[in-house]
Amino acid sequence: MSTTATMGEMANSAVEFYPKQGGGGAEANHAGDFGVTLEELRALMELRGPEALQKIQESFGDAEGLCQRLKSSTSDGLSDNPTDLEKRRQTFGQNFIPPKKPKTFLQLVWEALQDVTLIILEIAAIISLGLSFYQPPGHESEGCGAGGVGVEDEGEAEAGWIEGAAILLSVICVVLVTAFNDWSKEKQFRGLQSRIELEQRFAVVRNGNVIQIPVAEMVVGDMAQVKYGDLLPADGVLIQANDLKIDESALTGESDHVRKSADKDPMLLSGTHVMEGSGRMLVTAVGVNSQSGIIFTLLGAGEGEEEKKEKKAKKQDGAVAMEMQPLKSAEGGEVEEREKKKSNVPKKEKSVLQGKLTKLAVQIGKAGLVMSAITVIILVLYFVIETFVVTRRKWLPECTPIYVQYFVKFFIIGVTVLVVAVPEGLPLAVTISLAYSVKKMMKDNNLVRHLDACETMGNATAICSDKTGTLTTNRMTVVQSFINDQHFREIPDPSQISPNTLEMLVNAISINCAYTSKIMPPDVEGGLPKQVGNKTECGLLGFLLDLKSDYAPVREQIPEEKLYKVYTFNSVRKSMSTVVQMPDGSFRLYSKGASEILLKKCSSILGANGEARSFKPRDRDEMVKKVIEPMACEGLRTICIAYRDLPCDPEPDWDNEAEIVTDLTCITVVGIEDPVRPEVPEAIRKCQKAGITVRMVTGDNINTARAIAAKCGIIQPGDDFLCLEGKEFNRRIRNEKGEIEQERIDKIWPKLRVLARSSPTDKHTLVKGIIDSTVLEQRQVVAVTGDGTNDGPALKKADVGFAMGIAGTDVAKEASDIILTDDNFSSIVKAVMWGRNVYDSISKFLQFQLTVNVVAVIVAFTGACITQDSPLKAVQMLWVNLIMDTFASLALATEPPTESLLLRKPYGRNNPLISLTMMKNILGHGVYQLVIIFTLLFVGEKIFDIDCGRNAPLHSPPSEHYTIIFNTFVLMQLFNEINARKIHGERNVFDGIFRNPIFCSIVLGTFGVQIVIVQFGGKPFSCAPLNLEQWLWCLFVGVGELLWGQLIATVPTSHLKCLKEAGHGTGTDDMTEDELAEDEEEIDHAERELRRGQILWFRGLNRIQTQMEVVSTFKRSGSFQGAVRRRSSVLSQLHDVTNISTPTHVVLSTANASVAPGNAGGESVP
Repeated sequence: MSTTATMGEMANSAVEFYPKQGGGGAEANHAGDFGVTLEELRALMELRGPEALQKIQESFGDAEGLCQRLKSSTSDGLSDNPTDLEKRRQTFGQNFIPPKKPKTFLQLVWEALQDVTLIILEIAAIISLGLSFYQPPGHESEGCGAGGVGVEDEGEAEAGWIEGAAILLSVICVVLVTAFNDWSKEKQFRGLQSRIELEQRFAVVRNGNVIQIPVAEMVVGDMAQVKYGDLLPADGVLIQANDLKIDESALTGESDHVRKSADKDPMLLSGTHVMEGSGRMLVTAVGVNSQSGIIFTLLGAGEGEEEKKEKKAKKQDGAVAMEMQPLKSAEGGEVEEREKKKSNVPKKEKSVLQGKLTKLAVQIGKAGLVMSAITVIILVLYFVIETFVVTRRKWLPECTPIYVQYFVKFFIIGVTVLVVAVPEGLPLAVTISLAYSVKKMMKDNNLVRHLDACETMGNATAICSDKTGTLTTNRMTVVQSFINDQHFREIPDPSQISPNTLEMLVNAISINCAYTSKIMPPDVEGGLPKQVGNKTECGLLGFLLDLKSDYAPVREQIPEEKLYKVYTFNSVRKSMSTVVQMPDGSFRLYSKGASEILLKKCSSILGANGEARSFKPRDRDEMVKKVIEPMACEGLRTICIAYRDLPCDPEPDWDNEAEIVTDLTCITVVGIEDPVRPEVPEAIRKCQKAGITVRMVTGDNINTARAIAAKCGIIQPGDDFLCLEGKEFNRRIRNEKGEIEQERIDKIWPKLRVLARSSPTDKHTLVKGIIDSTVLEQRQVVAVTGDGTNDGPALKKADVGFAMGIAGTDVAKEASDIILTDDNFSSIVKAVMWGRNVYDSISKFLQFQLTVNVVAVIVAFTGACITQDSPLKAVQMLWVNLIMDTFASLALATEPPTESLLLRKPYGRNNPLISLTMMKNILGHGVYQLVIIFTLLFVGEKIFDIDCGRNAPLHSPPSEHYTIIFNTFVLMQLFNEINARKIHGERNVFDGIFRNPIFCSIVLGTFGVQIVIVQFGGKPFSCAPLNLEQWLWCLFVGVGELLWGQLIATVPTSHLKCLKEAGHGTGTDDMTEDELAEDEEEIDHAERELRRGQILWFRGLNRIQTQMEVVSTFKRSGSFQGAVRRRSSVLSQLHDVTNISTPTHVVLSTANASVAPGNAGGESVP
């Protein structure tokens, strides 16, 4: 026995412990009156296979003995006595692994403080504070020049500290808001986790009844029913099993399925998956004492880590598709290096959108840094030249503090520019938007397990859906049957069937259906009877009840323990068989399964009078034509039920399944109807309108599948579509060697609408094929629905995997991103709507945020350069930053979705975040705001007849002039926030504004606070109170934003080219930076070959060339595709260039070109 030392010791101590316990009553007490201790059970669960069996026999006699010691019963389970259950929890622990402690609020505050810009600000503020308390000796300060400290009255000298303090205060404000947001996000995520855990239920026997209880309520001693597709929630010992196979790779890493049986290897471990069969186990260890619990405790992690790992694996899966196309140049070196670097960077869990946003934020940040540096340099130079060169002062030591104060002031202005330039609201907006959507999606029956799935869903271009349960109601009823050579189109009267056949039929169905499938009385009076367990089997059991027979007496006569051998249903067999021993010792096998598969194994059939007659291939073909195909064409699922008698001597070799399940006698073929859900056709129509292709992948017969697809509207008469069977699909996509070829898949998938009789591998192949395909310009984003264990791989491979909450197995749920709590296809459409809404919310916020950034940066920069002082002070900037970033992201990210979102095509993966329309809005509003602010800055004092605020000395009181500028600026932003609600150039910006109370309250709240700041902010906010007339003017200019917005909307986007050039020309550095970055990613390798100047030249040339094309494109197809065309043409232009200018690198450019269609993305096939 190769047990480790600790395990050995543990086992020994347990063995020594046992006799003592039997002897004295006193010690027995601390095992909580159970005949076995926690340690013994833990030691037992460490063993595997024969060793474990031996240990059970030595210590307990057999599994029954263990069961008695745990005061449980193999047939009735535990009693539902709360005190007993509580006692078990006390003694053996709860079935719950405590999660990792969440970060405390203070930790989150500390993290928020790590932000570089904030740190710089804090330092500057502290220096400013320190200096303001330093009072230079009075008489010498006059000689220090630059207006010295001017007319320094006592009050103002004392007020010098205010600015520093105010900056610190606003920093604290920003930090608290950020930390609070993180904290609530964390809390929501935990709520979600616990919701997912509560969802998971498990079947246990209590008081002889099978009930479903939440996994956390399972206790040691419970009798649990395990079946195909379960994720075992606790460790246990197998009491009885039918053909049970377990995937233990989660614990052992070995992928082969392990066969379990009560007499060979009875140990079942938590965290492993049931791949086949069914059985009952006695729960022996739960929570932290179970095998997976022990591992978790070692990791010291609990839930969080596991979640992350899983998510990371999933993300990498998706990312590999994009990163696996290395573009090796001829000389290979440089690019190879880059590839290496790229692959070594640990993959962050970033979704498509977050990736785009981070890139953008970095670009803007860089631009802001440059601007702020230039600002500081210009200010310092100006001051130095003015003071020491023009007026020729000497640097006197006693003046140093005053000069330093000036420098600190300049530095603070520079930092302010930076603060405003960096859009730290972007990540926040994504988070808020996603968290809000996830919360709301719960109401729409979407339980989101991975946040980014929500946003990916908005880009989905294809959905591969299961048929049963998703498109249909999953309420099976037998509506047609073929019995005794008669085809009954409705349920026959029992008198029409020969008694012999009827008895055979009743036995075959009652015994050869899982005993967990039952028909229960309806919940509500007059409702439909409740189907519990496998729905197909429930349909068959219902058929017996319709034939005025009952399955319960048969099952009482032959309980589950008496079943001799069970071949459970799996996706390869597509049938299920059960063997029972007859009173005379011989055996009878009952079998049921897909009709075309099982009929091939039948050699006879029960004829007109209930006698068996031979059934030849010719008869079979006729039956397929006359019975099965007509049933299938009406959308019925056909199931064949058959039996076979086997001799007891010699006993058949039960492991040789092919020999056993053959030579059968067909009893009947039934047609089961699974009606289409009433809301599905409408949902599918919405998907098709939204540019999403729905494909049906099912295990059913092709005729059934086609009929249902037509009822759902997946296929329409007159369309050009393909319906294939799994076999044919495989034949078409594989080459002579049997390998799958992407080119072959590409020929099929665009037209494929129905894939019938498909295996899980086919589903995975199809999903992978569509995702990897580069035929269309746009890379496909695929969503997949699945419920079975076998759908795991496809769910994991898909961009978004939907698992069924009701019918889904635990394995499917584990692999999925979103769980549909009502198993309904129309909830997927809701998910698409929410996903698109997230994307649009982010775009709205971006449009708003960038307008503010551009304007604020330019104002601060030019203002500082011309008047040596930023018109917007540091504290005001921070306030602007707070409303712009934090509040605006809240307001714009919480817009509820509308049906109109479903009327446009999906954005591609490579669609730029900032569309041309948005670009037009940003630049248009920027121009308006700049004109207004500069007018106020340079001629404002004349307009309002007030003192000029320019060139004020260091600690002068706040001027009305600059207050008006600040107030106007903020009000323009407020009204522009309303404009930002629409990003596709709609006219009515107030549309549906009252459906979003958060938005209204934030706009009004911000306005209220602004009034308070201006009227009572005083020195800290550098504000002087304004009179009513001035306020009205400010408001008037603000409302002008709305009118100007209408004006901008009137300009057709097709005249935008010049604007785009203007965008390059003005100081909006951040925009051009970002534009270049977008393309740079795409054409990185090519750009390395071409020098920068060459590129810009070609771009200019290219712009002129495409001018005409673009104009006509816009006329035809709106701004979106125009943008895309422009980009793809730039790309193609670059490839041509590469070919001309660098003949040595032809390899590179072709490699690049092959990727280009994917990158250029945008237009789907018309």
